Amino acid sequence: MPQDPMDFEWSYWIEWGRERILWLLAGHLLVSQMSRLLVEKYKPWCLMVYGMAACWLLLGIKGFAVILLHAAISFAVAQFQLSLLTWLCSLILLSTLRIPAVEETKRKWYDTENEYYLLLFTVSVRCLFCTSFSLEYCWHAPAQKSSHSFPWMLAYVFYYPTFHNGPLMNFDEFSKQMRKQEAFSVKTNLNILIVGIIRIFFWWCLAELMIHLMYIHALYSSALPLESASYWALGGLALAQVLFFYVKYLVLYGVPGLLLQMDGLKPPALPCCVSLMHSFTKMWRSFDVGLHRFLVR
Repeated sequence: MPQDPMDFEWSYWIEWGRERILWLLAGHLLVSQMSRLLVEKYKPWCLMVYGMAACWLLLGIKGFAVILLHAAISFAVAQFQLSLLTWLCSLILLSTLRIPAVEETKRKWYDTENEYYLLLFTVSVRCLFCTSFSLEYCWHAPAQKSSHSFPWMLAYVFYYPTFHNGPLMNFDEFSKQMRKQEAFSVKTNLNILIVGIIRIFFWWCLAELMIHLMYIHALYSSALPLESASYWALGGLALAQVLFFYVKYLVLYGVPGLLLQMDGLKPPALPCCVSLMHSFTKMWRSFDVGLHRFLVR
């Protein structure tokens, strides 16, 4: 049975995942576990180098250079230790994505629109990470600046599990947890990995079942069936759409969240089921927990 093709986000990330991203995440997992087993002290730098290599491989040298340039500019502006200046810098860097001449130049770097969109999504998410690091740099005392060096910024910005689509993790949380050297147990990590893969596979199957059978987004793209539907049917369609959105992000955030656990980090909580929400305030706080923490911080 053909699937509903109208949910661009799901189709896009599943296609990229099958082609390359899942393989690169598997490579990250291997590097992470080897570094935890053999050189725990140098784990952040091993993961940084891997993340930079994965970025280069997927986005090309020009895409890699754009992200590195954004990080360097953000770090340079952070030296003034003015939060307002950091926010202005982030907004200006983000606004460059919408300059027509810059857009056309970047499109020429790639053979397909999907490759260009991957750069666009990645740079947008990296901008939030650069902002988080720069603000932490502004707020901390000079004695603490050694823990907010440019290499640590690169380790944070190029951390691969959260590289393309998040979830967002504040720099203070990332650096504190990454510096911890905990006892490494292959058996414990293997159990976490197996249980995590089973859960994510179940969510993925459920999402695929919904997108192959329910055609929620296709119905929303046409006014005619909506005009003829009853209020009960419209309410059911709305509930089905938000439930699919919930299941979709269990997969999209579940995969990087599992790798964060494997790296010895505590990932932001996965989205809470929308059927349990009775107010939109609670949904905002508990659906994208990483983004909520970033905004509160």
